[in-house]
Amino acid sequence: MRLALVEAEKCEPVRTAFCVGCVLVVRLPDKDPVILATGYSRELPGNTHAEANALVKARDLSESQIAACFPSISPIPSINSLLAQTDVYTTLEPCSVRTSGLPPCADALIQARIKRCIIGVGEPDDFVKCEGARKLRDEGIEIVWLQGMQTACLAAARRGHTVTT
Repeated sequence: MRLALVEAEKCEPVRTAFCVGCVLVVRLPDKDPVILATGYSRELPGNTHAEANALVKARDLSESQIAACFPSISPIPSINSLLAQTDVYTTLEPCSVRTSGLPPCADALIQARIKRCIIGVGEPDDFVKCEGARKLRDEGIEIVWLQGMQTACLAAARRGHTVTT
């Protein structure tokens, strides 16, 4: 999660959206975990979100890049088979609705058939009511609410926001 927080810090803050970081970690049996891709909010053009950006970057890996990440595996695994063994570390609950009209991150993670989603903090209702964790769980994806980093993850998410009382 600390790497996901580093990703969130790269995000350009805006008042109308959260700053989120994401790390995709492949966990194959009897192998060390491998970071497949990282992402942060607005990293790629088009008002993009962290999880979607990490997935795009993972899917853009060439066969030789995948082979370099997994040198002891033959034949070279497909990106889809790797995503099915992937843990997603995200500083904020994946979105379930986008006010921009773009696809929600929860839907992208479901489509990728990821194994598990480790969440730093639930998305506050600042902009929309989020049900990302519920959507993922309903599709059989394991949800882990990481304890102990909620304050840091929420502070990262709201960086650049004006707090009103």
